[in-house]
Amino acid sequence: MAVKKTDASLKRHDKDTGSPEAQIERLSEEITMLQGHLAQNKKDFDAKRSLLQKVARRRRFLRYLKNTNLESYTEVAKKTGLKV
Repeated sequence: MAVKKTDASLKRHDKDTGSPEAQIERLSEEITMLQGHLAQNKKDFDAKRSLLQKVARRRRFLRYLKNTNLESYTEVAKKTGLKV
């Protein structure tokens, strides 16, 4: 799976993969990729299920971030283009 790299990285340091910000960024990229795939392959139900799981996981990370660090939450929402 080829995931494109974003210009505005939300990672805390170079090797950061576990922070909520980095995981939200990664999930947003994967969700965008899966949406493009599903636009072409409407009957790929496994990909649709995977998309729904990733959206739910990202929603949980966003809820956690909103409850713990509101400034970081608004920054992540702005950089990933999510509605707040």
